[in-house]
Amino acid sequence: MRILLSNDDGYFAPGLERLAAALAARAEITVVAPESDRSGASNSLTLDRPLTVRRAPSGFLFVNGTPTDCVHLAVTGLLDRLPDLVISGINLGANMGDDTIYSGTVAAATEGFLLGIPSIAISLASKAARHFETAAAVALELLDRHERQSLGARLLNVNVPDLPRALLKGYRITRLGRRHKAENVVATKSPRGETVYWVGAAGAAADAGEGTDFHAVEQGFASVTPLQIDLTNHDEMPQVGAWLAS
Repeated sequence: MRILLSNDDGYFAPGLERLAAALAARAEITVVAPESDRSGASNSLTLDRPLTVRRAPSGFLFVNGTPTDCVHLAVTGLLDRLPDLVISGINLGANMGDDTIYSGTVAAATEGFLLGIPSIAISLASKAARHFETAAAVALELLDRHERQSLGARLLNVNVPDLPRALLKGYRITRLGRRHKAENVVATKSPRGETVYWVGAAGAAADAGEGTDFHAVEQGFASVTPLQIDLTNHDEMPQVGAWLAS
């Protein structure tokens, strides 16, 4: 089994280190991750400059680009053989609901999926980072399932409560919830007296009822959401067609 690991927190992130250590005894691991934190990079590719790939003392490869760059370079040129699985994470913080649109963690897995490889994004749904080992255990359990029966050409978004593994209640198949709009930007002054802006925090969960990723994690379950890339609003096609014909 060959597994490509990436993330959006950077090659030095503890979640990535824990994930690689947990999987190393079970598979041939290659890590290709950004050289710095690229949280929120979404599915962006770097097209305006060349990219460099360097090797850290840990053996991890790091790229001066986005999470999507990392997986794209690995699959289309760096690796001698294609991976059997792409896993992105373990992200520090949840990637639920609307977060998935912006998430570099999800984007790295998405790139693997678009390139024809079963892919999983995995996040620890907390900023306290107390139990990376639980998310790593979940990754191993998902690998067990993949080895017994292939995940196939699928993309999964997994969020794990920040609990000891013994307290994790199990798994729930979920849909993405929705958030309220983000908080307003925060304006402040730079050392040179210029007005600069910080993007505001994500909004609170709005659609967080039973069946959503928010609800599952709140109840102590690991949330597993199958994702798709088709952005077409099929339900709106007749109405837009009528509008065009009017």
